[in-house]
Amino acid sequence: MGLKVAVLGITHESNTFVKEHTTLCQFREGHWMKGETLLNEYRSAFHELGGMIEVLEEEGMEIVPVMYAEATPGGMVSKVTYETLLQELFTALDSALPVDGCLVVPHGAGVSELFRDMDGHWLSLVREKLGDRIPVIGTLDPHGNVSNQMVTSTNALVAYKTNPHIDQRETGRLAAKLLVNTLKKKIKPLQHLIQLPLAISIEQQFTGKAPCKNLYALADALSQQQGVLSISIMLGFPYADVEEMGSSVIVVTDDEEQLAISTGKMLEAYMMAHKQEFVGLKQDIQDLFPTIEKSEKPVLLLDMGDNVGGGAPANSAYLLKALEGYGRFRSFICLYDPAAVQLAISHTAGDIFDMVTGNPEDITMSYTGRVKLLYTGDGKFKETAPRHGGQVNFDMGKIALVVTSGGNTIMLTSLRVPPFSLKQLTAFNVIPEDFDVLVAKGVNAPIAAYTTVCKTLLQVNTPGVTCADMTRFNYNNRRKPIFPFEEI
Repeated sequence: MGLKVAVLGITHESNTFVKEHTTLCQFREGHWMKGETLLNEYRSAFHELGGMIEVLEEEGMEIVPVMYAEATPGGMVSKVTYETLLQELFTALDSALPVDGCLVVPHGAGVSELFRDMDGHWLSLVREKLGDRIPVIGTLDPHGNVSNQMVTSTNALVAYKTNPHIDQRETGRLAAKLLVNTLKKKIKPLQHLIQLPLAISIEQQFTGKAPCKNLYALADALSQQQGVLSISIMLGFPYADVEEMGSSVIVVTDDEEQLAISTGKMLEAYMMAHKQEFVGLKQDIQDLFPTIEKSEKPVLLLDMGDNVGGGAPANSAYLLKALEGYGRFRSFICLYDPAAVQLAISHTAGDIFDMVTGNPEDITMSYTGRVKLLYTGDGKFKETAPRHGGQVNFDMGKIALVVTSGGNTIMLTSLRVPPFSLKQLTAFNVIPEDFDVLVAKGVNAPIAAYTTVCKTLLQVNTPGVTCADMTRFNYNNRRKPIFPFEEI
């Protein structure tokens, strides 16, 4: 057997404006596995772990699948949860030592009660455990808020280049190749971080069109320079009140510090010169009805204020109420509401009953009405195509499908699952093309799945803990000055 490489990760996108903490239960409901189970789950997945496994197996290296834990984005990770994750991780890592190299999978926007820079903290512990001579290389979600501690604890970090994230496996392959070439003494990675005085609106983070498309084209051109190993545009995650919140750039070179610095500076200059383009339009639902009327159906409405991928609760009926009130479109929406599922399960298909669903803390984001039960059952489904998140297996818990008196269909779930796959509908005989409007609780992540059926995509400035206008939130820990909060 060849060289021995540990593979491990703790992944969470933490929204500090969500009141409820993320607990062990959420990690157990997500993806938490070790050993062969980890390898079997991800070997064929469109996930960075899949790419890492592929390269290491190609190279004949011994893979030590230590642990991978991921929970659906939500509030900051509770103290006991983070302590448990660390204990599990390092108990497993201790039993695997010694190793020749280590591949890590942080998110980049993890926050815990104990450490606001959660990813920087656990990466620093990995570095402390392994020592300075063992290369540690990993991947990042471009929604990460990158700290100096994350960078100083690793030899190289590379981020996905697409949003929606459909290049995760490719990014995992890149990270693994960098590690392999480091172990073979072919390269000596050196990385440089530039934290910009800029926070890009989540609304403007779609890499398939301007302004991000132009930015990534520049980064791609600069990456062709001799000696540059990778360039990562960190778009940032605005819903975390942490010091490192904001956009940044990571340049990895083959031991060429000045090249890394100068390349990063060129990207910084471009981004700051175009900073106004990264603010977004902030369109309200009422402003979009005329566009929906004249657009080819179905139209995808992206519910930015209740973005599950940003940690939102997935229970806002704001758009459902607006569509019911307008009364001219047949729509589909998915809501997380375990209580409503239990109510539905107490009935049989065809029953008509009164139901309340949505956010109980805000009447503008809840719905009350008579509904007809269509279906109840288990909400497990699989996604076999490259989609945002790179996962294969999904579980919504018990689900119920109901139709309102206004003709709108609601999928009610017992577990919170982001809208990354159309199989969330089609696996339960919900045909997307049967609707005028599909509502997805996301901003950019659902686009990879839904553009297969939706020709028109409209981002909606809805209220909630992932409201598109980040300047509405109260921050106590962020850097200053930073645009658009302050003029630069």
